[in-house]
Amino acid sequence: MFTDKANTIFQDVIKKYHIINTVDQPFTNIYDKSTHLLEHLLYRKCWIDTVQWHYEDIIRDPQIDPVAALTLKRKIDASNQDRTDMVEYIDSYFLEQYKNVTPKSDATINTESPAWGVDRLSILALKVYHMEEEATRTDASETHKAACQIKFDILLEQRVDLSTAIDTLLTDIQNGDKYMKVYKQMKMYNDDELNPVLRNQK
Repeated sequence: MFTDKANTIFQDVIKKYHIINTVDQPFTNIYDKSTHLLEHLLYRKCWIDTVQWHYEDIIRDPQIDPVAALTLKRKIDASNQDRTDMVEYIDSYFLEQYKNVTPKSDATINTESPAWGVDRLSILALKVYHMEEEATRTDASETHKAACQIKFDILLEQRVDLSTAIDTLLTDIQNGDKYMKVYKQMKMYNDDELNPVLRNQK
């Protein structure tokens, strides 16, 4: 199933990041784009999410220097743009895969595209990893670890449910029971013409 592959890649990415465990470490995609495009996209997607997860931790430091916080906010904005770009790349992959499928006359559209489901699955992999860390922290109280273990178990259940839903959606698209309709991002705040603050700087 597709999500078996995706979940394995996400776990590999997160483990790889935490070997050095710093947001400014170099990135190398272990999958060749020309021969393993889907794996390449999934690996890159989760790396972006993992770095941003730690950006979000850093910026919440109450002692952070305001200038450093502003610089980091810019990095988070850029990361968000990269994240949504990757979602579009993954959806483009699926559109190409199913371009020859003729939807049935009663086919319906899903509330989200397959890649936005993948986006949630990547974030969920990070939640699972870090909640397990909290549930097994040697310097944490038993109360803390027990509460985190409950949350960890729920996250594992959620991953099964989300994985099943994504795989079912892809099967439905392949069978013509669902059809894909992807809306390109309409973000305005990064656009020099659509963001009035940026436009007025010209």
